[in-house]
Amino acid sequence: MTTARTPLLRTLFFATGVLLVAATPLVGIIPGPGGIFVFAAGLVLMLQNSPWARKRFAQLKRRWPRSGHYADRALRRRSFRRRRQRAQDAEIARAEAVALGFPADPR
Repeated sequence: MTTARTPLLRTLFFATGVLLVAATPLVGIIPGPGGIFVFAAGLVLMLQNSPWARKRFAQLKRRWPRSGHYADRALRRRSFRRRRQRAQDAEIARAEAVALGFPADPR
């Protein structure tokens, strides 16, 4: 659900995200996986409310695609689900082509 947010609210949510990410090491000291959830919540707030953060996140994903894959998966991003569905569809199409006697894709 998309809601129209004022610039003040966006700034407030972004600042809250930054504070959560900054608090991650402090929460990480406490036994348990709490630091992971605090970091994820902060990252989500930052990505939802800042074009700069989204652009920077995309740059980091291009530089380290494996880490970007895990981040997308953990953040339950639509782009991750879309890429996963495309890969599954392509795999099914390859299997059907092989079953029909067409040569396998040389990839």
